[in-house]
Amino acid sequence: MEQTNALGRRKAAVARVYLTAGKGNVTINGRALEDYFPQDGLRYIVNQPFAVAGAEGKFDAKITLVGGGTKGQAEAVRLGIARALCEVDAEAYRPALKAAGFLTRDAREVERKKPGQPGARRRFQFSKR
Repeated sequence: MEQTNALGRRKAAVARVYLTAGKGNVTINGRALEDYFPQDGLRYIVNQPFAVAGAEGKFDAKITLVGGGTKGQAEAVRLGIARALCEVDAEAYRPALKAAGFLTRDAREVERKKPGQPGARRRFQFSKR
């Protein structure tokens, strides 16, 4: 199997995922998964597509991450891995990943701050007099 790649996005985070046949090593920006995401919850999010598809230990993932916070980055990686797994073998992996909701791009973004007010929707207190 040659290298397959996919793109995952969430909030301001962009993850480029490169999958190759291997032993289950995940490298993010040249660092091991445990170093990049020290929290167990974020590592769990990253490994979810492999667990749902039953592909744990079959692929090595080399990931380039840019932008966003830790949670958004982890979810961007999850989407990228799920898309890459579908590129490898759609018939085997797609139904399980689709049922788990890992192939859906979460389009929610932060609304921009508007001029003349303190936040996106918040207004300064109104005073009649």
